[in-house]
Amino acid sequence: MNRLLQSWVTQQAETRPNAPAIVMGNQTLTYGQLETSSNQLAHLLQQSGCKKGDRVCILMPKSPAAIVSMIGILKAGCMHVPIDSATPAARIRHIFDSCENRWILAAGRVTSLLDELLADPALRDRTSVGWLDSPAPSGDNFSPAFTRAGLDAAPANALPQQCSAEDGSHILFTSGSTGVPKGVVITHSNVATFVAWALKHYGINDTDRFSGHTPFHFDLSTFDIFGAITAGAQLHLVPPETALLPPKLADFIRDSELTQWFSVPSVLNYLSKFNAVKQNDFPSLRRVLWCGEVLPTPALIYWMERLPKVRFSNLYGPTEATIASSYYDVTVCPTDPKAAIPIGKACDGEKLLVLDEKLQPVPPREIGDLYIAGAGLSPGYWRDPQKTAAAFRSDPHDGSLAGRLYRTGDLAWQDEDGLIYFVGRADTQIKVRGYRIELGEIETALNSMGKLQECAVVAIPTDNFGGWMICCAYVVRAGDDVSLGDLREHLKKLVPNYMFPTRWMAFDALPKNANGKIDRPLLKERFLQNEGDPATNTAPAGGGETPPEPPSTPSKRLASQL
Repeated sequence: MNRLLQSWVTQQAETRPNAPAIVMGNQTLTYGQLETSSNQLAHLLQQSGCKKGDRVCILMPKSPAAIVSMIGILKAGCMHVPIDSATPAARIRHIFDSCENRWILAAGRVTSLLDELLADPALRDRTSVGWLDSPAPSGDNFSPAFTRAGLDAAPANALPQQCSAEDGSHILFTSGSTGVPKGVVITHSNVATFVAWALKHYGINDTDRFSGHTPFHFDLSTFDIFGAITAGAQLHLVPPETALLPPKLADFIRDSELTQWFSVPSVLNYLSKFNAVKQNDFPSLRRVLWCGEVLPTPALIYWMERLPKVRFSNLYGPTEATIASSYYDVTVCPTDPKAAIPIGKACDGEKLLVLDEKLQPVPPREIGDLYIAGAGLSPGYWRDPQKTAAAFRSDPHDGSLAGRLYRTGDLAWQDEDGLIYFVGRADTQIKVRGYRIELGEIETALNSMGKLQECAVVAIPTDNFGGWMICCAYVVRAGDDVSLGDLREHLKKLVPNYMFPTRWMAFDALPKNANGKIDRPLLKERFLQNEGDPATNTAPAGGGETPPEPPSTPSKRLASQL
């Protein structure tokens, strides 16, 4: 298999040009049309000065045009950087400054956002905008360098390949504890390794119809897009207005005759909570895959009881390890709703290791730090050698373990059969609806207001949608008149909605431990104790389940870390 992602489109276009590739509503893009449009975009980018390795940001809603953008950018030898258009402008600006993009490809309702971003003369002078929608706008601070009309008129022949399999294909920006998002570089080879394994393991072929539920700035979408393209399958993009409406989402699966569903577990849990799945529902569905967080076992039982002919598989892996590094095929419906579901064993080309503080393997059923090694590991964080060195390290035992290692920050244990079980986070990072969130980034954003004496953001488990409830404790600086509404308005400009605290509590002073540090465990207790207090509830809570614990007694080390 050719390991350059854009080449997979060309291969399908040569053999099956009229086969549907991307479907969204009444829009269908064939493989021939995807090849032609992406070739035209590659020509426009190169003619406009884009060179190998340049970063091109994609600022548009989920759409066929966004996928044309990804493929065209790759064909021009560049890296694509998908941006969530719902993200506050200040956070997007951090991403722009980090990746130093020369181009933004835009479409949809992002004109006012572009105007706000490009009001900065320095950014405006270095950045060009390509508009891939009709009609083309003209904002106060930008005028498109080319439009959809220019794209349709560009040459459609294929350009020579510009890159190798080890070059970066895209950069995904995740939450950073310093308040600045960090960019994870993903190579062509990283993606190709996982896709090759998945197509073989799950028996995926050109008769499949993939779901496209996750947003394009999220790691799981990489498999949705390039897994479907490699197999010559159809990718059915879930419209944003349908994504979190259980009855409509169930209708979408039926009407699209999907054969594969892939999402974060909270979506499956949400559908089960609303009883949206009928007995023997979704007759075309062959497999249900999930990744990104723990799927509550009761939700899994709900799905497996109603869809006895469907294959269910739990995938695990952080963005730094490209889509997924391990899998567990659930072959028998659990009978115990409290039973832990393993994250399983490593995918081909990967290794999962449960190690102690000296990077030595721990005995079975003992909790340790979870490390990943293998072909899926990212080269590191974009232009951030310090963070890269902290997260990725060489095996100190002369390569006898696995070579280069990535510390996930997760705690895990392994049974006697080699199956690995996820326990929880070892730091202040959580996942909500599959989004990875550094609580420190929220604190940094709040502190930037300059009117708080101190603040602390903690997360407590909840049974509602999302798995965690984000809570903020704060102290207003003496002499400043700051309301809770002021804090919320300030934060809305800096972080996306999924990072927004659900509950808030004002203090005269935050509690401290013996070391003089903020006593976060005590704050968690305070929020739990006041769970029913309307003064601390400011928005609907989201939820899921707490992670399973191993059958043995947790070690003291675990208790001190959680």
